[in-house]
Amino acid sequence: MKRIFVIIALTFGATVALAQQSGTNPPRDSAWFETISVTGTGKATLTPDRVTFTVGVQTISPTVEEAVNENNAKVAATVAALKKAGAKDTEIQTSNFSIFPQQDYSQQQAGKLPRIIGYQVSNNITVTKDDTASAGKLLQVGIANGVNQSSGLNFLVSNPTRGRDQGLKAAFDDARAKATLLAQAAGRSLGRALTITEGGAQVPNPRPPMPMYAKAAAMDMVSEVPVESGTQELSYTVSVLFELR
Repeated sequence: MKRIFVIIALTFGATVALAQQSGTNPPRDSAWFETISVTGTGKATLTPDRVTFTVGVQTISPTVEEAVNENNAKVAATVAALKKAGAKDTEIQTSNFSIFPQQDYSQQQAGKLPRIIGYQVSNNITVTKDDTASAGKLLQVGIANGVNQSSGLNFLVSNPTRGRDQGLKAAFDDARAKATLLAQAAGRSLGRALTITEGGAQVPNPRPPMPMYAKAAAMDMVSEVPVESGTQELSYTVSVLFELR
């Protein structure tokens, strides 16, 4: 009977000693952490260094052959002028070619197809240039050499890593500020960051292309198109899990 009492006493003593050694708080590598999760946003404002735009030539003639030949001649003149103005072969790309019949529905009879009165041919060229200041001059050259359609003028940041360090740090600082405020509101304090997840950079979508039409004219009749590149804002997000003390 005495042996049993001694074993029980020793077990109880060891349990008390372990509890005193560990204290009331769980070990730091324990899964018992109380945490707070927040998402922060940071922004970086950059100056675009790339411009892209699309110009096109539209021709209408009674026959397909006439419409295509006329269109080909004007497009060739436009491409040659753009290259002479500084656009390289690698910066000029055909982005669309289409042929549509022009139909007369005014005297359509039942069961008969509308009468074809001509053909419309369109050929579009997209120019991408790592020189935003050249956009106005290139548009001027295109219009003076046969372009009668233009759309999709956009200014871009060619290297997405520009501003990344600034944006990510601002996002983390924003997350910590939010977490600190919430912890204080709960009467607690903020501990270390346990996990950090990057949400990446978000670039605002460019405005939808708005076609604009212009009459082909001689170079001295067309002034340089005024364009401004402005700035572009990149938005970064990070999600952070903080220890709550």
